[in-house]
Amino acid sequence: MIGDGLVVALALQTQGAADLAGGCAQALRQRGWDGDEELADQLGALLGTGPTPLLRPLPVDLEELAGVLEGDPTFGGGRVDRLTGQVWPQAAIDYARETGEEDEDGSDDAERWLWVHCEGSRAGYHDMVQFIGTIDDTGRADRLGIAIEGRGAFRRFKDVLARWPGELDRW
Repeated sequence: MIGDGLVVALALQTQGAADLAGGCAQALRQRGWDGDEELADQLGALLGTGPTPLLRPLPVDLEELAGVLEGDPTFGGGRVDRLTGQVWPQAAIDYARETGEEDEDGSDDAERWLWVHCEGSRAGYHDMVQFIGTIDDTGRADRLGIAIEGRGAFRRFKDVLARWPGELDRW
C-alpha cells in the first residue's frame, strides 16, 4: 500500500518523494516478493530511471473479485479475463465447460486469464473487526458487531453499514 502512496506523492511532486521512492524500489528489488518487481518498475518509470512498464488499467468489479477471493476454499477460486476485466468464479467456468460454451484448452491461456485462488474469508472478517474498532459511536459499533456473527456476516455487515453513508464510504 505504501507503493501506491509513493506513486501519488511522485505524481504530486511532493518534497522528498523521489528519494523515498528510489529507496523503496531498491528495497523491493532486493526483497523479491510477488509484485515487488512490478512496483519497483512502476516507481522507476515515474522517477525517470527506468522504462515505462507495459501495464494498462483494467476495470474489475472489486465485489466480484472479493467473492472469488473470499469464497469457500474447497470450491472457490476463479479467474479474471485480462482483456475485459470480467471476473469468472469457478462455478461459472464449470458451467461454461458443461454447456460447451468453452473448451478446456482455452482456459489455460496465461496471456488472457489471471487465475485467482480462493483465500477464504478470514482476512476479510478480520478487516471488518478492525473497522468496527475505529467507530466512535458505540451504538453503531455494537450493531455492526452483532451483524458479523454467524453465517452471512459479510452481507449483514454491508447492509447495516449502508445505514450510515459516511461510514460506508470510509469502509
